Amino acid sequence: MIEKFDPKKIASGTNSLPDVIGSVQSADERAWLENELIKFQQQLRNLPKEASNIDRAKLELEVAEVLVDLEKLEDAWKSARPLFELFIDESEFELAVRTCRVLYQSDHELSIVALGQGCWLSVTYPINPTISVEMLHHIVDETPDNSDGAAVAAMAAQYIADMRGDEHRDNLMFLTTQIIAKVAKRHRNIEGEEMIKTWIEILELNDTDQLFERLAKIIDVMTADQWWFDRDELRAQLPVN
Repeated sequence: MIEKFDPKKIASGTNSLPDVIGSVQSADERAWLENELIKFQQQLRNLPKEASNIDRAKLELEVAEVLVDLEKLEDAWKSARPLFELFIDESEFELAVRTCRVLYQSDHELSIVALGQGCWLSVTYPINPTISVEMLHHIVDETPDNSDGAAVAAMAAQYIADMRGDEHRDNLMFLTTQIIAKVAKRHRNIEGEEMIKTWIEILELNDTDQLFERLAKIIDVMTADQWWFDRDELRAQLPVN
């Protein structure tokens, strides 16, 4: 089972990063998930005819998320993929990112493309910062140790945690600091606060404008120019400030 990403557990020491990324699924956990799947499927069947497309899609996304946890990955992809454009059309960007998370976790040939879409939306829109940090952390996991890409994603995650963290800011900052330290260690065998600061300066990761330009290039590579929405159209709809 892929445990739900909870920065409070990491900050308190309840879960280490490896525990969050993956853990052994007990029989009780699987039974609970099976019951959750039945519950959401029943709610879908019981939706009134006048229910909106968004109401139905939200439940279908809940189903897809449980299917991922049950490791029914092909079913998860098939359930989630049709939802993405609906959420984009309805400006439900956090739901669109959650859909991308399911698609990334579904081990499909287009999973990295889905991750790229989700990361672009996570950075562009002020969605739940915990989800944004999680999506950017997936870039860290997918990036070779000797590449600067992981460092860029890790620093972008910390910037978002700092700017958007709200009540979760301290936990998210603690988590993203851990991620940066992990990346520095694997990238150049850098350890220690002062050495990490120097490493950040050398890589010019503290230049925010340049940082997000570099992240955009990484996302472009991930999506392989297979965009599922018109970025220019969405940018044009953003508030000027």
